[in-house]
Amino acid sequence: RFAVSVGYWKDPYIQYFVRQAKERKAPEINRGYYARVHGVSYLIKAFLKKTECNCQIVNLGAGMDTLFWRLKDENLLPRKYFEVDFPMIVARKIHNIKSKPPLSKPIMESHSGDSLLIDSHSLDSSRYSIVGADLRFSSDLEEKLKKHNLDIHLPTLLVAECVLVYMTPQQSANLLRWAAGTFPVAMVINYEQVNMRDRFGQIMIENLQRRQCNLAGVELCSSLDSQRERLLLNGWENARAIDMMKVYSFLPQADVKRIEALEFLDEKELFEQLMQHYCICWASKDSSNL
Repeated sequence: RFAVSVGYWKDPYIQYFVRQAKERKAPEINRGYYARVHGVSYLIKAFLKKTECNCQIVNLGAGMDTLFWRLKDENLLPRKYFEVDFPMIVARKIHNIKSKPPLSKPIMESHSGDSLLIDSHSLDSSRYSIVGADLRFSSDLEEKLKKHNLDIHLPTLLVAECVLVYMTPQQSANLLRWAAGTFPVAMVINYEQVNMRDRFGQIMIENLQRRQCNLAGVELCSSLDSQRERLLLNGWENARAIDMMKVYSFLPQADVKRIEALEFLDEKELFEQLMQHYCICWASKDSSNL
């Protein structure tokens, strides 16, 4: 929300979910978010264009994400867009949607057919669904998604941003294996930490632990190879991983120039170190040669 308010990218919907931050955030954090939002969105749009939007997206651990509304504004909605998070988070999101017309109207506009289902822990319209579930239990997850008309035969994109790292390696492996085994044509995008074994990575872990935040799956974040390996070992056919410094260098340079002028960044080196400790990995499984 802070990065959006400074002008790093446009998101007219985030204001309805998140209160404005009281204090300024560090410029390197804002640039990191900028690279993450653009990097992930680049892959999502590539998938939507390849499938001509004849696909579904499952956003795992979606939190207060606003991607559904932004895709609708760009006429890029998939056949169906699913979000999954803990019931408590989902209840908060649904409450916001119900009480804010700029959020509820686009859902109504894209809806066709029978009445809209909405209760405290789930929302189901013909194009958008929010499901309260625990990602550590994939059988429960699958059952709930199918209730909301998940179609396993449609090309499916799964997105996980800073989600798998909070599960044990076994739990995230189960989730990835479930996805690879369920959809004949699928892609997964995972954004999270990498290179966590060096000194900088250790300090990041200690800082999080001090805030009572335990990274249960951090051992899989030791390198780009370990990130790729995990995808290949769990049923995905092709996998790639790049660190965020590389992503940053791939972004349209005119826009990068624009955002670099928004705030003065003193700590160039700190920014680079931070970006080398996050990555985007993506993998696919493709029976129809998309």
